[in-house]
Amino acid sequence: MTAPVILTLGFDAASFAFLDRMRRQHFPPERNLIPAHLTLFHHLPGEQENEIAATLTGLAARTAPFPLSVSGLRFLGRGTAYEIDAPALVALRKELASLWHEWLTPQDGQGFRPHVTIQNKVPAEAAKAGFAALRADFRPFTATGTGLLLWRYRGGPWEAAGSFPFVASRMPEDGS
Repeated sequence: MTAPVILTLGFDAASFAFLDRMRRQHFPPERNLIPAHLTLFHHLPGEQENEIAATLTGLAARTAPFPLSVSGLRFLGRGTAYEIDAPALVALRKELASLWHEWLTPQDGQGFRPHVTIQNKVPAEAAKAGFAALRADFRPFTATGTGLLLWRYRGGPWEAAGSFPFVASRMPEDGS
C-alpha cells in the first residue's frame, strides 16, 4: 500500500524558526517527531501523489506569498496551538478541497480552522498551566505563507515529498 500524503503550508524563515522553537520547547520530546507545521490536509491518497504534485505546481505558480495573522492561542484540552487568520489561506484550501473532494477523509472534509500546534498530548493539568503561561506572554504577530509542502506519512517522522513555493507577483492594490 502506498503511504498517504500530507499537505502543509510553508512559512517565512523567521516565523518558522520561532514556531518550531516553541514546539520544541513545549511538545513532549518523545512525541515531537516533526517540525512545526500548519496542516491543510491530513491524509491524501499516496496513489495520487503525482496528480497532487501537478496540481500544487500550477497553484503555486499563480499564487503570491500572503500574510498570516497569528492572532491568538487555542486551548486543545491536552495542548496549545497558535490560531492563524488568513483569508488567502482559507480560499486556497477551499479550492483544493473542491478539486480533491472525493479523496477527503472525514477529518479533512470538516471545516478548516488554521492553526500551528505547539503542545499536545500532555496531561490536562500541564496543558492548562502551559496555556495560561503562553497566553500571559502572547502578542499577536504576522507571518508569511510562502508555499506548500507535501509529505509522505509512514508512521514516524514525515518524509519530504515536494516543495511548491509561491512565485506569482502580488497584484497592486488598485488592480492596475
